[in-house]
Amino acid sequence: MSSLLPPEVHSHLAQIVQGLSSPDNTIRSQAEETLQTQWIEGRPDVLLMGLVEQMENASNTEQSSMRSFPAVLIRRVSSRPRKDPSTGETKELFQTLPQAQQFAIREKLLHVLSSETMPEVRNKIADAVAEIAREYTDEGQEWAEMVTVMFQMSVSNDARQRECAFRIFCHAPGLIRKYPDETLVEAFTRGFKDSDVSVRIAAMEAFAAFFRFIGRQTQPKFYGLVTEILNIIPPLKDAQDSDQLSQALVALIELAEIAPRMFRQLFTSLVSFSITVIQDKELDDTTRQNALELMMTFADNAPQLCKKDPSYTTEMVTQCLSLMTEIGEDDEDASEWANSENVEADDDDGNHIAGEQSMDRLANKLGGAVILPPTFGWLPRMITSSNWRDRHAALMAISAISEGCRDLMESELDKVLDLVVPTLRDPHPRVQWAGCNALGQMSTDFAITMQTKYVSVVLSNILPVLESSEPRVQAHAAASLVNFCEEAEKEVLEPYLDGLLSRLLALLRSPKRFVQEQALSTIATVADAAEAAFARYYDTLMPLLFSVVREESSKEYRLLRAKAMECMTLIALAVGKEKLGQDALPLLQLLATVQPENITEPDDPQASYLLHCWMRMCRVLRQDFVPYLNGVMPALMELASAKADIQLLDDADQVAEVGQEEGWELVPMKGKVVGIRTASLDDKHMAIELIVIYAQVLEEAFEPYVVEIMDQIALPGLSFFFHDAVRVASAKCVPQLLNSYKKAHGEGSPALVTLWRRTIIKILEVLGTEPAVETLSEMYQCLYESMEVMGKDCLTGEDMAAFIEASKSTLQEYQTRFKRRQEQSSLPGNAANNGGEGQEEDDGYIDDPEQESEELAYAIENDQTLLSDMNKAFHTVFKRQGASFLEHWQRLLPFCDAFVTSQEPTQRQWSLCVLDDVLEFCGENSYQFAPYIMKPLIDGLRDDIAGNRQAACYGVGVAAQRGGEQWSEFVAASLPSLFAVTQRHDAREEDHVFATENACASIARIMLFNHTKLGGPAEVDGVVELWIDTLPVVNDTEVAVYAYTFLGNLIVQKHPLILRQPSKILTFIIQALMAETLLGEAENRAIEHAKLLLSMLDFETAKGLLEEIVLKDEDVRRRLGMYFQ
Repeated sequence: MSSLLPPEVHSHLAQIVQGLSSPDNTIRSQAEETLQTQWIEGRPDVLLMGLVEQMENASNTEQSSMRSFPAVLIRRVSSRPRKDPSTGETKELFQTLPQAQQFAIREKLLHVLSSETMPEVRNKIADAVAEIAREYTDEGQEWAEMVTVMFQMSVSNDARQRECAFRIFCHAPGLIRKYPDETLVEAFTRGFKDSDVSVRIAAMEAFAAFFRFIGRQTQPKFYGLVTEILNIIPPLKDAQDSDQLSQALVALIELAEIAPRMFRQLFTSLVSFSITVIQDKELDDTTRQNALELMMTFADNAPQLCKKDPSYTTEMVTQCLSLMTEIGEDDEDASEWANSENVEADDDDGNHIAGEQSMDRLANKLGGAVILPPTFGWLPRMITSSNWRDRHAALMAISAISEGCRDLMESELDKVLDLVVPTLRDPHPRVQWAGCNALGQMSTDFAITMQTKYVSVVLSNILPVLESSEPRVQAHAAASLVNFCEEAEKEVLEPYLDGLLSRLLALLRSPKRFVQEQALSTIATVADAAEAAFARYYDTLMPLLFSVVREESSKEYRLLRAKAMECMTLIALAVGKEKLGQDALPLLQLLATVQPENITEPDDPQASYLLHCWMRMCRVLRQDFVPYLNGVMPALMELASAKADIQLLDDADQVAEVGQEEGWELVPMKGKVVGIRTASLDDKHMAIELIVIYAQVLEEAFEPYVVEIMDQIALPGLSFFFHDAVRVASAKCVPQLLNSYKKAHGEGSPALVTLWRRTIIKILEVLGTEPAVETLSEMYQCLYESMEVMGKDCLTGEDMAAFIEASKSTLQEYQTRFKRRQEQSSLPGNAANNGGEGQEEDDGYIDDPEQESEELAYAIENDQTLLSDMNKAFHTVFKRQGASFLEHWQRLLPFCDAFVTSQEPTQRQWSLCVLDDVLEFCGENSYQFAPYIMKPLIDGLRDDIAGNRQAACYGVGVAAQRGGEQWSEFVAASLPSLFAVTQRHDAREEDHVFATENACASIARIMLFNHTKLGGPAEVDGVVELWIDTLPVVNDTEVAVYAYTFLGNLIVQKHPLILRQPSKILTFIIQALMAETLLGEAENRAIEHAKLLLSMLDFETAKGLLEEIVLKDEDVRRRLGMYFQ
């Protein structure tokens, strides 16, 4: 095809391409600048056409890079964001070009693709074609000639062209979606049966991408292809072709992840084949591990399928344990392992690690009942084997499965410990190490049980290992003690502190730095757990730690110094300010010498340790720490101000390179991958959390930093959408900053009001934009905690309107999620609809009912938390704004009406709680909404859900107390239902007692505040007689005061019903006092009323009454006994 561009354009582009390929950084940077400013921004159409013609005009005899690199540039440039000149809308660059130019570039690109003969170049061109095709499908447009060419290539006589066609289908599966299913089945079947193995694998990869694209309801139409797919892999194993077998297994993994049930009819055969691959040591490790991962993908996504297979569990456990023995093959005596200084370094991609991780996943997904029998069929034999690798594998298996098998293993810990404990004396150091690992993991997974029932077994056996001759074993024994001590109470540890700390002190003198480092971490953990009991070791340890930090200044000791600082400050926190005494100033001065400005290397661990050390010292010294804030805050605020580090990765090499680096998260997006550097964001999150602590502890003394932090860190952090934890920490930070500022300037001060205005605007904004349900709950919490700080009438009319608008949006989105869950639960085969765990109907869409159930439960829990935090927000708004909020709130009445009649208990409770707030904080103004309130409360009193009955009872009580005379008929009519709540057979059971006590208190409120419609004295006395039997109130501190105030009034009035049963009445009062349900003045009044009741009796009767009740609380006995002195 003839060139459409003049020679000078090609000359310039050739120079740019050459410059971009240069190894010289300066030349490459200049070329990148020219490409961006002169071509991408100025002449993108000419650039793309020119790059296509560069490939077209380059001779096949020239270097392949002259044709492949322009293809890479086309792929990168075409998807960059650009504003469409005609509409101003931001689109991908290729989509902003005029239609005629798009057509011309596409035509030439397809011509170049069809004529290219070198496979590696053709693949690069295919990737560029696929990228542009993907843009069209994303925009809902078609590229018909492209699909025609692809289908022609898929039946070409040239195998490389057939492979190329499937490669494009893989990257742009939307291209072929509109074709008839029969046509697609025929095309894929032809690919799966192709004579060329590379084409067959490319077809597998394309099918996996297409299968994910089409969605689960359409997928069953293609299940019939699974036989042809599986027929591809046995010949690859027979040929011992690890590379291509590995590729094929990766494609199968993706399919198994998407729709594991499509393999159900052939699953047993697939299990058998995969096991033979895992076993085959002639294949490379990656291939064997991919076969293992394929089987694990079924465990993750279809555990019921795995449980039903007759051989899956036994074979998988056996192979995992076998892989775990493939360790230290060239290091029989562990000399190389023992001499390694880098104890963190392990063969992360080794087979033994893959085996361990798979055992962990099997246990968590299949459960103890399935995993334990085959596992413990092997472990006793392995742990007594003469081969150290078997013993090591057995111990690591126990570590791996203990979390997933917790419930069943916990009852058998005696037997498990009988296997593990002797290995701490094993002759081989790696077995000793594994024994320590098992005890440490069990201390976490069986926390509390291990720290109470087996404390002697663990500590008496692990402490001698601290004296092992192998430093790595010593260090790991110390590490296992961290796990144990983190969950131990100080009373448990105290008898062992001498032996524990004497050995740890000895480890500090080890010649191995990693041993010293671990000893410091363990001492720090022991101090944290032992608290004040650690004080007697303070004088021995603290001088030693000072020496470590002062004397060990070289680079290799940075981590040791950091851990020493951590240990010192944890000890200070444990023993307290008084014991720290004169060491406080030297310790602060010592920390100051390690300030961030003296830390010049980014990998220096002292920086992050130091931030936490300062925070601990602040907690110890409190206001005495203020002079040091200026030295601490700059580094902390710099971390907290970090911006998101984001990279667009547009080729596989970049993705692979970044994916191998720690601290990055890769997010697929429109055919590209976005890399987000999470390491810096984790630091940002940590820094904001530390700021929260400083503000909490220092309060008004933190004021100098509040405005800058609020404006530059906390408020922007509320909408920092790259990192959920940053938003959560920011939401917790805002109320603390407001509190500090309020303490410094005073409530209602102009400075505080000014800060609040910009704060509340941002909070209300994020309520309408937060995308994550669980994080949105935190934003509502941020609102109500901030309003609690700010006080009455802190919202304007505009604020209240914005709050309602955001809440309306939140409730609409909640209703959409709720409706979607209901629709999904009604699908055939759904776990919520099929009446039994693990049923997998042929026409259903649920591959794993258990997993679906877990995900559903998680989603429901998140929504319940959200509604609860919304309730608290509404409660606070009504509390602070009163009746002025009603005109805004009434816009949500349709939601209240819908929720209060819902079959979903959480929705009913949400509505009832809001109605309670209307009654409680709007007084007589609430009656205008009586038609919306009365029936829900009456229905709520009969609700089977205790929490809803409680809310309804509370509502009747506040209507009586706050609503005025206009509510009198309603509350009087509610009495029978309130009594019915207290008379249920389960009224005093734990789940129902709060509803019962609220009913009792609400009756009391009616009698105290609004009893005019009860009738005459006889009717009132009838209510009193019944009410006395609804006592006591010994759980709900909020409403108990009303019940005992009314009871006290009856005592003061010498009501006959009181005098008739003094023992019963006195018992009710004493029960409340012993339960500490009555606080402050209410408690004092109750005691006085008890004394008054006793004074109405003669001395002997009163004395006998007290003896009859048998007071068990010494304090209550003392206070009541004072009456008789």
